[in-house]
This record gives sequence, structure tokens and C-alpha cells, in this order.
Amino acid sequence: MGAFSGHVAFITGASSGIGAALARELAREGADLVLAARRLDRLQTVAAEIEQSGRACLVVACDVTVDGDLERAAAQARERFGHLDVVVANAGFGVVGPLASLTLADYRRQLETNVFGVLRTIYATLPDLEKSRGRLVILGSVSGWIATPGSSPYSMSKFAVRGLAEAIGHELLPAGVSVTLISPGFVASEIRRVDNQGRFRDEERESVPAWLVMPTAKAARQIARAIARRRREAVITGHGKLAILLQRHVPWLLAWAMRRAGVRSRREPGR
Repeated sequence: MGAFSGHVAFITGASSGIGAALARELAREGADLVLAARRLDRLQTVAAEIEQSGRACLVVACDVTVDGDLERAAAQARERFGHLDVVVANAGFGVVGPLASLTLADYRRQLETNVFGVLRTIYATLPDLEKSRGRLVILGSVSGWIATPGSSPYSMSKFAVRGLAEAIGHELLPAGVSVTLISPGFVASEIRRVDNQGRFRDEERESVPAWLVMPTAKAARQIARAIARRRREAVITGHGKLAILLQRHVPWLLAWAMRRAGVRSRREPGR
């Protein structure tokens, strides 16, 4: 018996990266899955793997920035499975660049996906979680604790969802719904190969040294444990935990180290 036997998990942004790896891990632990994302072909590939393991899987084409898409996806999930026990608001991407090169439209685009996309997911599925006394999972980031040059849109969005998770964690507790914020550091994913318009750049190379990047399968195992235990927050990767520890207790030291290391603005993928 796995930790999620008999459970149904709904994951946005499940076509790649952490979302896809977490879908596989929850299936391994006994869950049936609802996979939602824009890229239907990618979802179907992940779903085929899950179904081969003996778990049921529903695939729904869904864009978290479009009003009504999440409600439609949740309705299909109810029709197929009858209940939802775990909801993972994972869909997101990163807008990067120095302030002078960005526009209000860039910031709006970032917040529409990473903040309002999370809210759309919550509003569409919260009645189900209240019925099942289930688990809500919000994907944040170490960037929701520490802002670096050239990351202001992304950091703003992740600071926002950290505040959201903390606030609604208190609100939903009486209904038996746990809220877990996942704050990854560098995990293998496509996020650093997506440009500011949300377009995947196949030709782009990984910009982070390989020794700093945690494999998605390992990250998914840690995330699944945190969800099962209804933890308030889980920071994924050792470097992420160290950075947040420094930010909490000696922020001046972290700021000095960043300047000393010459941390500079990230380049937008494709440029």
C-alpha cells in the first residue's frame, strides 16, 4: 500500500519537469492522476507511462491563464473519478531580465501564470478538497525567499504565492485541508529554457552548473513525502535550504556573498 493509495491527484503543468516527475511518483505511491497542461502530446506521453504502471490517468488540455479552463478540467476530473484528494498548482515559468529591459506587460504575463494561475487552480478545486479533507500543494521557489538581479518578475510571483500559501494555510485548517508550499532550488526542468513569452527554446542549453541541479525524480520523492506528511513548507535541494537559512538569520552575509560571487542578471533564453 502506497502513501496515496485510493487518492486522486490533480496536477497542473504536468507535461514536463517537476509536474511530470511528481505525477509518476504519486502514481508509484498508489494515486490515480489528472494531468493538466497546454501541451497535450506531452501529457499523453506521461499518461501512457502511468497507465502502464497500473494506475488510471485522465489527460486534460488546460491553460491556467484562461478563465474557465480550470473549472472545465476539474469537472472532467469529477466525472471520471468522483473526488479529488490532492491538488498541485505547479504550472509556471520565469520572466527574467533587468528592470530597464522589461515592460509592464512582462510583469503582467508573469503574474498571470504564476499567481493568478495558482488562484484559478485553487478556486476550481477547493470544494473537492474540502469534501475530501485533502491536500493543496503550491509550487513556490527559493526565489520566493531570495531575489537576485534580473529576476524581479519571477521573484515577485514566488514571494506572492508564499504569502498566499501562508495565509490560506491558516484559513483552510478548520476544514481539514492542508496547504504545503514547495520551494525548490535548482531542479532539472525546462524552466530555464523558456523565454519571457512562455515559449520553449529547444536550442537553449542549461544555464546552471550540473553539480547544482537536482534530478527531477529525486525532487519528486521529497515533494511526495512532504505532501503525505502535510508539511507547511518543504525546501528542495541542499543549496536552497542553505540560502534560505542565511536569508532568515544573516541576510547581510548572503547579500555580501552574492556580490562577492558576482551574481548578475540572467539572460532571457533565446537571446
